[in-house]
Amino acid sequence: MAVETRPVDAPPAERPAEPEVVPGPRHAPPFVGQVVSGVALIVLLGLHMIAQHFVVPSGLRFFDDVVEWLSNPIVVVLEVAFLLFVTYHALIGVRAIIFDFGFSRRTQGLITNILWVVGIITVIYGIALFAAIINAG
Repeated sequence: MAVETRPVDAPPAERPAEPEVVPGPRHAPPFVGQVVSGVALIVLLGLHMIAQHFVVPSGLRFFDDVVEWLSNPIVVVLEVAFLLFVTYHALIGVRAIIFDFGFSRRTQGLITNILWVVGIITVIYGIALFAAIINAG
């Protein structure tokens, strides 16, 4: 008499429930963007701190110094990049914290759109400030 040694599948009623399949990593692109912006911020913040506080004899640029400093297009590009990255990084962080409360997909979409509007307004305001400082000189 032979004994069956291979495993036998459990009857359907005794099998554990299949886990729910989540369609793709919806939050991966913003997270990767936050990591990239974080690395960029380290570089840009370092450049900003050195240029604004360490190479200036008084330790701080006064208004006339800032106007002269912003007359260099490379500086303007770096400062606008700093503004863009810090705004993106901050708002993606806020988005992640808000999403931890477990809102529906529709509400998450609304929150994302609101944060995009806040970010765009912030960047426009920052660029307008740069322009006002440059034109004041």
